[in-house]
Amino acid sequence: MDLPERWSIKYKDLTFNLQPFSFKHTGLFPEQAVNWDWFSEKIRNEKGRQIKVLNLFAYTGGATLAAAKAGAAVTHVDASKGMVSWAKENAAASGLERAPIRYIVDDCVKFVEREIRRGNRYDAVIMDPPSYGRGPKGEVWKIEDNIHHFIKLCTSLLSSEPLFFLINSYTTGLQAGVLSYMLSEEVGKKFSGRVTADEIGLPVKESGLVLPCGASGRWER
Repeated sequence: MDLPERWSIKYKDLTFNLQPFSFKHTGLFPEQAVNWDWFSEKIRNEKGRQIKVLNLFAYTGGATLAAAKAGAAVTHVDASKGMVSWAKENAAASGLERAPIRYIVDDCVKFVEREIRRGNRYDAVIMDPPSYGRGPKGEVWKIEDNIHHFIKLCTSLLSSEPLFFLINSYTTGLQAGVLSYMLSEEVGKKFSGRVTADEIGLPVKESGLVLPCGASGRWER
């Protein structure tokens, strides 16, 4: 099927600019809308304080924009300068160019380590790690080797009243049960709360079935 060079789509009050890539991405993972709705409601329900969200491996900003639209202050971190620029375009298209979003081009692990040393804290963490990747200075990320330690590291950034922790996985070896185990070990033991994990997917109108698109693990207070 032929696709246009560039087009836009809307989800509720958000607008995303898309374009096809040779590696079969278009700049958006629409199955993540179920997570956007989940954490947006949690952010809106927090009265009396602005929730600080850290979005790691933040890509073109789907989760960033959803959180900002719900009223959060978001730190958006991705190693790709091009993806961060794209996220800014999506923010402008969604009327969020003046929202409290801080855009950072950096290796996510190194950024988290520096934030810990600086004493910065966040009320929520979102991460959408790739199976394999390189940071802007050649840093190697391999999800099977790095993810559990990284989750543990990120718990040091959580505030005294954290709201949620969300991990997305498109890697076969990191199924829902694995995500649930890691969140329970590293976040649940430290902050109590509730851990859930499940597959996510896209409904197929013609068949009434759901196309599997990975898994998500959630911790919530």
